Amino acid sequence: MTRFRPCIDLHAGEVKQIVGGTLDSKTSSLQTNFVSPHPPAHFAKLYRDNALTGAHVIMLGPGNRDAAREALAAWPGALQVGGGINDTNAKEWIDAGAEKVIITSFLFPNGTFSQARLDSVLAALDGDKSKLVIDLSCRRHGGEDRWFVAMDKWQTITDMEVNQESIRLLEPSCSEFLIHAADNEGLQRGVDEALVARLAEWCSIPVTYAGGGRHLADLERVQRLSGGRVDLTIGSALDCFGGRGVTLEECVAWNRRQEVEEREQGEGEVAGEAK
Repeated sequence: MTRFRPCIDLHAGEVKQIVGGTLDSKTSSLQTNFVSPHPPAHFAKLYRDNALTGAHVIMLGPGNRDAAREALAAWPGALQVGGGINDTNAKEWIDAGAEKVIITSFLFPNGTFSQARLDSVLAALDGDKSKLVIDLSCRRHGGEDRWFVAMDKWQTITDMEVNQESIRLLEPSCSEFLIHAADNEGLQRGVDEALVARLAEWCSIPVTYAGGGRHLADLERVQRLSGGRVDLTIGSALDCFGGRGVTLEECVAWNRRQEVEEREQGEGEVAGEAK
């Protein structure tokens, strides 16, 4: 069943919602949708109180370590953290209370995928792939319905195309994928439907899509397109981030309905086997 997954995006130590494609080093070009008056711990507690598991805390650039640690301290062992994660600090973030660490850019020195770097991160986590999420944030490139991993705040296109081959290469080394559609991120113009459908075909482990979600109907759309195999993060459209497209309460209710349906489905299967 498709679940709503929340996020805490950190920029310059504050919780923000940013148009992903503008996230480069030039402050003048940065487009910010929302700056929260609340600290990161406020959102971590909000997600905890509503049992919204699988949330990702993303550090967008420098100056966010203390803010990320604050969020982790508010809900230890339940949040995923990403942004600047590598083989020297991955274990440090797990020890600081992260459920899992998320990596992207470290795996692509000079824009080229490095299996050796992926292996080094796993080694730093004592070989425990359940602690590792690979973020294959991507942009459309090279033709219709082709996506390539984008690194360095989604500004640099790497040599890795997101397709069945690359997914199969990476799945043995991680517990799930996080996919930001950088061309849609923060724009509230709808999800990349083709990408969602492909992810459902390619991935055999949990995968969360983020980018363009704007209302509750997008959760229904992702569930239909993926057969319930892809989860969805909604950011800028949420009321707690200044949006008007959907409320957090509606997303919480959605997840609870999915849990009930999944439980009933499981009970029905057990009853059928008993016969």
